[in-house]
Amino acid sequence: MAYPTPVALRDISFTHSGSPEPLLSKVSLHLPPGFTAVVGPNGAGKSTLLQLACGLLRPASGRLEGVRDARYCAQRTDMAPDELHDFVNDWRKDAARLRSRLAIDYDWPERWPGLSHGERKRAQIGVALWSQPDLLAVDEPSNHLDAPGRQLLLDCLADYDGVGLLVSHDRELLDALSTQCVWLLPGEVRVFSGNYSSARSQYEQDQTRARHERKHALAAQRSALTDLHRRREKAGREHLVRSKRGLASKDHDAKARINGARVADSKAGNPLRQGQTALRRAQERVDKSFVRKERTAGFFLATERSARQAVLVSEQHELMLGPERRLKLPGFMLRPSDRVGLAGANGLGKSTLIRHCLNSTSLAPERVLYLPQELSAPAVANTLETVHALDKATLGKLMTMVGCLGSDPGRLLLSQSPSPGELRKLLLALGLLRRPHLILMDEPTNHLDL
Repeated sequence: MAYPTPVALRDISFTHSGSPEPLLSKVSLHLPPGFTAVVGPNGAGKSTLLQLACGLLRPASGRLEGVRDARYCAQRTDMAPDELHDFVNDWRKDAARLRSRLAIDYDWPERWPGLSHGERKRAQIGVALWSQPDLLAVDEPSNHLDAPGRQLLLDCLADYDGVGLLVSHDRELLDALSTQCVWLLPGEVRVFSGNYSSARSQYEQDQTRARHERKHALAAQRSALTDLHRRREKAGREHLVRSKRGLASKDHDAKARINGARVADSKAGNPLRQGQTALRRAQERVDKSFVRKERTAGFFLATERSARQAVLVSEQHELMLGPERRLKLPGFMLRPSDRVGLAGANGLGKSTLIRHCLNSTSLAPERVLYLPQELSAPAVANTLETVHALDKATLGKLMTMVGCLGSDPGRLLLSQSPSPGELRKLLLALGLLRRPHLILMDEPTNHLDL
């Protein structure tokens, strides 16, 4: 790679087909060498921004500068990278070292359908780094990875010396790699220097200052309004006192005093007009003060405990993991109050075991909540159809739960292409509405925002 040069986005705007509002509007960014973290709630446009930067999406307006060769590592890993075969057969020193660091085997192109999502993710990142692009955009790179795989990924990405864009819900990864943070907010894009933790601190300080300013602006507005009322009452009283009506035509002394008072008022300025000006300025200060409303995520797991002694019973079994690989299972049982975690390296069969549990339970389908690592296209379509077919009351409950998970329900209902994170929230909320007896989750935090 030649000496890395900065990348710039100039007034980029983008609207998804069928969407009533632009997702991104007149976004301008300067991207120096090193990783820039892109953060924001699900559906804010993080993945879209990465694809625009890589030239995979065409903006409605604006332009991209400084990019010659860009690589985008998508969240999903359904398809093998086009150059995977060339990568595993490149025996030059750098390529061999990269394969070794990421534990990538030469036969992975042929075994792709049987690879775990974590193995696929390592291969995807490996091919991208091997190609040495000017701009590398990685979208949720730690999804699916076990702890060792995540560390391998971090070490390899840290050696990349071009311009990088990074979307991740992994705070440690963001802090370790990023030197700049782009914060996507509704109607606003903010840029902070430093990593995610530094940016978060700066953002919270700005919010504190904004709350303080708005508090004082509202207090000044109330004070100005009270003062204006007082001035109006005083002006009314003085009008009666100073009125020449009812005075004797020859009462020259009284008339002289009233005329003198009017002259004094005109020299000092009209008190009522001064009060109106003060109120207008106070209102302008209130209008300029703005505190961004933040959604507080959190919800209650509305489950029911099954009356059965066991919600799942599995006999001793062997699960096929590939042509020559098997997972031997002892017989086991899950009781209604059990909480079980599955741990192990990528490729050892965790997802296969989860699917085996799903097929082994005798519970009614509506009493089982299954959250897979990835949603297939038919599953996405089915989820959206289910949501739009709900009655008004049930839809209201669902959207309340989605809101508690940190997404904007109104925007989500209007969207024809929800983000992967929004889809997972929908699927989780739909399952919880049925008050499940058994919850099976495979990498539940994949795609979710911070």
